[in-house]
Amino acid sequence: MPQLDEEAGYRGPTACKAAGITYRQLDYWARTDLVVPTVRTAAGSGSQRLYSFRDILVLKVVKRLLDTGVSLQQIRTAVGHLRERGVEDLAQITLMSDGASVYECTSADEVIDLVQGGQGVFGIAVGRVWREVEGTLAELPSEHLPQAEQFPGDELSARRRARRQQSAS
Repeated sequence: MPQLDEEAGYRGPTACKAAGITYRQLDYWARTDLVVPTVRTAAGSGSQRLYSFRDILVLKVVKRLLDTGVSLQQIRTAVGHLRERGVEDLAQITLMSDGASVYECTSADEVIDLVQGGQGVFGIAVGRVWREVEGTLAELPSEHLPQAEQFPGDELSARRRARRQQSAS
């Protein structure tokens, strides 16, 4: 997978365009903690949420699952599992569903077993969704948080700083 700019953040309208969702969906999913922006959350009236590449990837997967009839409750469970994965791991996953449940497959054998067992009716190759989102975002504006706005105490910022220091050495 290509190296992503982990410092880039995308505003709500850009995230909507890349994920193929409405702003109303984006807002609802953020307010109900389905997919929360990890670059910057809304902090009152007039503040802009900023979504990471990974956030937008998950938004697009959620949209695909909704389009195929999976319930929001099942999608919440699937998103919970996706959050536990590293970004690179996501590209190796295929999500299978029978319309009621969502199954995570990490190998072709797992996909075949599900299909032969009758559980998998359709699949979403997260790696393919990754490339679609990446292609769309390449043509859309991103922004970087000013140093003063970055939260020095949060885990994500700490990991980014450590990674930058490691690559600088």
